[in-house]
Amino acid sequence: MPHETDLIATIALGLTFALFLGLAARALKLPTIVGYLVAGMLIGPHTPGFVGDIAAAQQLAEIGVILLMFGVGLHFSPQQLADARGVAVPGAIVQMACATLLGWGLARLMGWGNAEGIIFGFSLAVASTVVLLRALTERGELNTKQGHAAVGWLVVEDMAMVIALVLVPVLAAVTQDRPAAGLVIGAGGVEGVALTLLITLGKVAIFVALMLIVGARVLPWALSWVGRLRSRELFSLAALVIALGIAYLAYVLFGVSFALGAFLAGLVLGQSALSQKAAEQTLPLRDAFAVLFFVAVGMLFDPGIVLRQPLALLATVLIVLVGKTIAAYAIARMRGLEPKAALSIGAALAQVGEFSFILAGLAVSEGVLPEAGRDLILAAAIITIAVNPFMFRLADRLAARL
Repeated sequence: MPHETDLIATIALGLTFALFLGLAARALKLPTIVGYLVAGMLIGPHTPGFVGDIAAAQQLAEIGVILLMFGVGLHFSPQQLADARGVAVPGAIVQMACATLLGWGLARLMGWGNAEGIIFGFSLAVASTVVLLRALTERGELNTKQGHAAVGWLVVEDMAMVIALVLVPVLAAVTQDRPAAGLVIGAGGVEGVALTLLITLGKVAIFVALMLIVGARVLPWALSWVGRLRSRELFSLAALVIALGIAYLAYVLFGVSFALGAFLAGLVLGQSALSQKAAEQTLPLRDAFAVLFFVAVGMLFDPGIVLRQPLALLATVLIVLVGKTIAAYAIARMRGLEPKAALSIGAALAQVGEFSFILAGLAVSEGVLPEAGRDLILAAAIITIAVNPFMFRLADRLAARL
């Protein structure tokens, strides 16, 4: 009986290459992330030999994001998130505005239009959930003041990305003089855009309210009830069902991203006495899928962009590494954080994340971003993710001098 083996081959070879190249990177005193990214490049469509299933790899990477955000939510409390809003909310807004403006300026220098520039810049403004949380966890800073601020920063960026994904079809319609699929039926122009945005924000608000009011009572009770059965297998299954199920329902019913849905599921479940056990049970899966995330990112990378547009790529990378870091550091200092904490936040955000790929892909399909823009974003993501550990080392040295 014939079997489809593309998914199995992608997972098997992806993890195998990631293991050996991760070991090689460690032997060379490089971050293991570099090895994982190169592993993805080796099984991607831009290198000879076996080509993995990119669509399947991206979905596996999304599972990694869901499980990671769920685990972070388990260790958070609503009070900690509220305490961090003084830094996270203005910080995310200002930093995204600065990165978007810098990206727009670079796009204009390359001869692109205003719409292309806005999408390009905003894609560079959003950081990777996996990279940021992994770095803070390894440094033991996830439960510190700067860690709470960084996670709150991610939540704000995630909400902004939800709005951006809704408005891209509208922007495409405005620039191409055609009806927008994203507009409410019967409404057009400015009124249609405003109504679409209002509906999106309303759906997000309803989901958050349901999770904090209803979910906070039902989910901890349900997990505790399963825990009383004394079955490790059923308990692990229940935790995974809550993480993946809430994330999926958030996306399908409310248009909220998987990551935000999983984070809120973990946040309300963290009030249960069994939250620590749930975190321990899902840890192995979180680690495995986090590796697959980096492999999936590596598969998207086209090395040819380095030769085709070296100066544009260099400028894009500098926007992420320098522009975003300075903006994040400045706003964190203005909000009262110490230099070391502010530098840590700046280093954590000095990379490009998974939601940027989604936004860039949608923008290309809608005709509001050239394919070169998507290639630059992907290339900048690969480089900045690989360089991110060195940014933390630089931040530590600067903090010691300050």
